[in-house]
Amino acid sequence: MARGFARIAGVDEVGRGPLAGPVMACAVVLDLAHIPEGLNDSKKLTAKRRDALAKAIMASAEVSLGAATVEEIDQLNILRASHLAMERAVAGLSTPPDHCLIDGNLIPKGLTAPAEAIVKGDGKSLSIAAASIVAKTERDALMLALAQHYPGYGWESNAGYPSKSHRLALQNLGVTPHHRRSFKPVHNILYQQKNVSD
Repeated sequence: MARGFARIAGVDEVGRGPLAGPVMACAVVLDLAHIPEGLNDSKKLTAKRRDALAKAIMASAEVSLGAATVEEIDQLNILRASHLAMERAVAGLSTPPDHCLIDGNLIPKGLTAPAEAIVKGDGKSLSIAAASIVAKTERDALMLALAQHYPGYGWESNAGYPSKSHRLALQNLGVTPHHRRSFKPVHNILYQQKNVSD
């Protein structure tokens, strides 16, 4: 409620670094009378604690998710795609927020509400922390589901990030439709394959 804003939305995204899968953002407007205990930067919480908090946030706050697809990431670039996901998350809230707190140092250009960027915001703002927790649990669940269809890449444990086993699987199993072709390790493999087949 600081500075007279009644509806403050915390906004965060997850999935800028992976080689596969969408980038996902979340906007959360907390109910100040029912703030779940223990909100923190999602990276500082165990998976079990994150899941429990995500359920509590979903039950007590207004939550909206937005994503940008692998195609959009390859077309736009990862920064613009992550901002697009944030814009979609904010646009999905039932009532527009009076003010947005954005994790990071840039404000997405297409936001329709006034906003400020907060570096390491998930450690400074409860609503950004809540957004980071929901975005991470939702993206991890999505990558787990994709892992069932594309076994061998380890997405159930690496969530598409470039772990050693994921890079090896890319070499051995090739590129899936869910891989980001504009990312160097994926691009290099496609380039090698193209040269072999030419």
